[in-house]
Amino acid sequence: MIFIMNWIAYFLSSIGAINWGLVAFFNFNLIDYFCNLAGRSNLNKLFYAIIAIAGFYSLISLFRG
Repeated sequence: MIFIMNWIAYFLSSIGAINWGLVAFFNFNLIDYFCNLAGRSNLNKLFYAIIAIAGFYSLISLFRG
């Protein structure tokens, strides 16, 4: 169970890192693009919150060993 949670957290953290890279290099926000494509412009805050929680979980699991 922990292995699956770690994998999901690392995957979501990677998506967040890719999004930041796209914003930095190409001024393109992937999460905003998909939320606007779906017609739900307020949904992006939920995605950002989930990715932030995954990032914190990944950071804690990294130092916990």
